[in-house]
Amino acid sequence: MSGAQRGIGEAERPAYAPDLYRSVARARRVARFTDIGDAQLNFFRREGYLVVDRAFAPECIAAAANAVYDLIDGKNPDFRGVQLEAAHRGSDLKGAALHCAVRKLMGFVDCDDRFPALAHDPALRGVLSQLMDDEPVLFQEMALLKPPGGREKPWHQDCAYFNYPLDTVIVGVWIALDAATIDNGCLHIMPGTHREGPIEHFKVRDWQICDTGVQRERDVAVPLAPGGCLLWHGLLHHGSPQNDSRRMRRALQFHYQPAGAAKTSTEERMQHFGGEVRGAEC
Repeated sequence: MSGAQRGIGEAERPAYAPDLYRSVARARRVARFTDIGDAQLNFFRREGYLVVDRAFAPECIAAAANAVYDLIDGKNPDFRGVQLEAAHRGSDLKGAALHCAVRKLMGFVDCDDRFPALAHDPALRGVLSQLMDDEPVLFQEMALLKPPGGREKPWHQDCAYFNYPLDTVIVGVWIALDAATIDNGCLHIMPGTHREGPIEHFKVRDWQICDTGVQRERDVAVPLAPGGCLLWHGLLHHGSPQNDSRRMRRALQFHYQPAGAAKTSTEERMQHFGGEVRGAEC
């Protein structure tokens, strides 16, 4: 699609307070995976994240970006993992209009040989194994599309979605396929919040931390160039504002668990994260 093409909903105002995401502070970062040593690993344990500016080669990123559109366009007829925004489900869209209607792709890594080089990159896996003190296992894969006007993903903790004990080191990996900027909805994080335990989540604009519970003064923005990568702890507070630019923002998001991780039940998870279950209100 054209970089200047706008999406449905572009003129809509955000459904959240304008200061819910601040853009003053920027995340600390290293250039490459090979720059990560003991100091950076300890930084992750303390702050809950790592940013790698040039994590992946430009040709791998370009190939993966093309593969995302190829899957959306039906070039692999066996792939069934395209999820449209609710307003466009059942519509007969093609080309750029279809790309702008897609929210995410699920379960795609094994459906195109342009993705495994990123999901199973040896340097990435080496860092993950050190963070987990175990072999990393990929258990969730999403390609995320945020067209012009694309909606917010409110502040949340990823572990609120996954059935693992709270002491499990779950690591999210977010890889920019397009430039992720302040204007087009780059990720925002709150360093150190992973050490503060689970926060109640509520069904509001999404499954999210209540806006009144967001510590806005701790917000750190994570703009990334294509090929840049953010790793974060599954309990770290993070979110992404709507895309107020004229450009698409595509990314790959992977979640990894330690190979020896146990599972827990949805009921137990909701006792920690379910605000309504616990009788709380947002």
